[in-house]
Parts: sequence; C-alpha cells; structure tokens
Amino acid sequence: DGGHDALMARLADPAERAKILDQMRAPADGWENLYHHAGSPERVRLIGFKNDALKPLTGKTLAEVMALRGSDSAEDTFLDLIAEDDSRVDAAYELMSEDNVELGLRQPWVSLGSDAEASSPEGLFLLSSTHPRAYGNVARFLGHYVRERQLLGWPEAIHRLTGLPAENWKLVDRGCLRPGCHADVTVFDPATIIDHATYAEPMQFATGVSQVLVNGVPVVRDGQHTGATPGRVVRGPGWQGAAAE
Repeated sequence: DGGHDALMARLADPAERAKILDQMRAPADGWENLYHHAGSPERVRLIGFKNDALKPLTGKTLAEVMALRGSDSAEDTFLDLIAEDDSRVDAAYELMSEDNVELGLRQPWVSLGSDAEASSPEGLFLLSSTHPRAYGNVARFLGHYVRERQLLGWPEAIHRLTGLPAENWKLVDRGCLRPGCHADVTVFDPATIIDHATYAEPMQFATGVSQVLVNGVPVVRDGQHTGATPGRVVRGPGWQGAAAE
C-alpha cells in the first residue's frame, strides 16, 4: 500500500523490514509468494536492474550475489538489492520442471506464447532488461524441443504456433496460408533455427529466420529488418470497443 515511496520507507524502517522478512520466509496467505515457492536462492535469478552499479549482477542467481557480498541471508540480500536499485528488481523464479514442460508440449491442444513484452535492443529499452523468452521463445521451441528433442513433427509444431492459436482465439483469416488470408509468413531454416538469449544477455536475436512478412509486407528480408511497420491490432469476436475513460 502507498506505492513505491512507501515501499522504500518500509525497507528503511527496521520494524517494517522485519515484517517483510517474516512474510518472505513463510507460505503466503492471499498472495503469490514466488520467492517461497522457488525453495532456495539458487532458483531465484535476477534479471532486471535500473541502477547501473547493479547491472553487472544481471543474470546471476540470488545465491551467487549472496556469495559475492558475503551474506548468509537470502531475504536480506534481496531487500538490500531492492533498496539499492530503488525499484522492484525483476527476477525469474525457477519453478518449472523440464519433464512437465515436455509433457505439456506433447499435448495436441497446447499452443505456444511467450508471455513477454516486446523490447528493442536500443534506446530507452537498454536502461532495463527483460526475460530471454522475449527474444528466444519461438526459436527455442523449434530448435530445441522440435529439432533436438523431437517432441513433435514440424507440421504439428508450426500449427501450434499459427493455426491452433488463431482457431482458439477465433481470429478470422489468420494462421493459415491460403487465398484470402492475411499474409503473415515466417521463413526459417529447420536445420539452424535456435535461440541465443540468456538471462545475462537476454537481448540476443535468434538465428535461422531469413524472411518475415506481416500483412503481406516484408519486415525481415535476408535476416535484416526492413524498417517496415505493417502490424496492426488483431481483435477477436469478444471485442466490445475501448473501455470508457
């Protein structure tokens, strides 16, 4: 409550800070305690700082930062970082089982999405960081899970990225290559497509994609962005107009 300034004030107040530490260490009641769910500082990865002095810690686990600082308290280290960064400090919590990921990808009703914002590797976006899935999600699915792990075939994998989500969201004339559909096309090499984004360096483009068309307009040609911006908001049948101000 009270926003950012109130949070910083609480962190500076020993009594309030003690309450926060107690809540971090206990199972949550009424809120999602991802730190507690992660189970250990080795499974909490720090991925976003605003303070330039802290940016060298990007991609390190909380356990690694504790070792660098000679700290024996994960919770205190986390709160110190938040106070020093004067921000929330973005973190990734390693909660997922790789076996469960592969089990999910084998299900025919599962489509793919990144759950990540679009971040440019230039300008103001360089002042913060992002999750590697923002740059590598689809390429990792195709290169690792399809080509290397062979969890599903290429036609099925492409359908999971195109036709299936379009059908689920009831997007008309999207997700298929046929006359009358919007020409949203990605040309990639199945033998080379792969992600390169990491937690330490998340803004790394994937390789193996040569051409991209959006609404029939070339956006990527021979692996290079053309500067075109033909993308438009795509609305499904549930759209009822912009919410009133």
